[in-house]
Amino acid sequence: MSELKFPQQTNFYRGKVRDVYTIDDRLLVMIASDRLSAFDVILPKPIPYKGQVLNQIAAFMLNATKDLCKNWLLETPTANSSLGYKCEPFKIEMVVRGHLTGHAWRTYNSGKRKLCGVALPDGMKENDAFATPIITPSTKASEGHDEDISKEEIIAQGLATAGEWLQLERLALGLFKRGQALALKQGLILVDTKYEFGKLNGDIVLMDEIHTPDSSRYFYAEGFEERQQAGEKQKQLSKEFVREWLIENGFMGKEGQQVPEMTDDWIQTISKRYIELYEQVIGAPFKPQEVTAEQQLDKITTALGTY
Repeated sequence: MSELKFPQQTNFYRGKVRDVYTIDDRLLVMIASDRLSAFDVILPKPIPYKGQVLNQIAAFMLNATKDLCKNWLLETPTANSSLGYKCEPFKIEMVVRGHLTGHAWRTYNSGKRKLCGVALPDGMKENDAFATPIITPSTKASEGHDEDISKEEIIAQGLATAGEWLQLERLALGLFKRGQALALKQGLILVDTKYEFGKLNGDIVLMDEIHTPDSSRYFYAEGFEERQQAGEKQKQLSKEFVREWLIENGFMGKEGQQVPEMTDDWIQTISKRYIELYEQVIGAPFKPQEVTAEQQLDKITTALGTY
């Protein structure tokens, strides 16, 4: 979708996945596109309905956690757009991990026993649960790759004060616990996720998306223990399957590597997996909605008039 123009628009930013419009320097309109990013690279072809899936899961989860933590969201004018407050972001991502999976497992498997300053116990297998969830933050890069960072480095670099860090830690772990409970109701395990926080009128608030397939990983709870005991791969809902496909085809976002060809069948498979995740996480059928640029502009402009 091409760039839109809103009344009192003061800025526009095209992220890897979202188009973000600043209105009057105090509100944000975020449009979740169908773009797919992996290893911090935007893949060449869009995934049908991915933006709607992301936007609707995020809105559902933000509403289901607002008693724990204030958030930026005001409303969702269309299926793939959100309108909310502009916050002053902390330039860190709070990555919470309940299991030794993905980047954490790759680090562990290479022989390292420390991730972002957090000690990892010996004798763990891939996908094993940690005794208690751990936080492995990363810096929020405006370009290129996010980098692992420790709590001590965050405070030393002034990315958050010691007091702010304690609040961020408490909020992130509380949100993760709620996310795990919501997932379990649907027969899922929330494996790991990331949260972004900002400040609004002096308060720490939750920004962006939460508990979506782009920011989180889910396993099916049924058969989890049996698969672990047998050393089998876990059945999961996340975009990790896209990363695995890229790795198998020699792409990890490094210089000189070529994104493998995405066939129409493969794009439809990815789309179906996103829809499956929506239905599993929300527990309701997905209703695809097509929105033209004109309808998008009209509905969001009407919503903006309220604020």
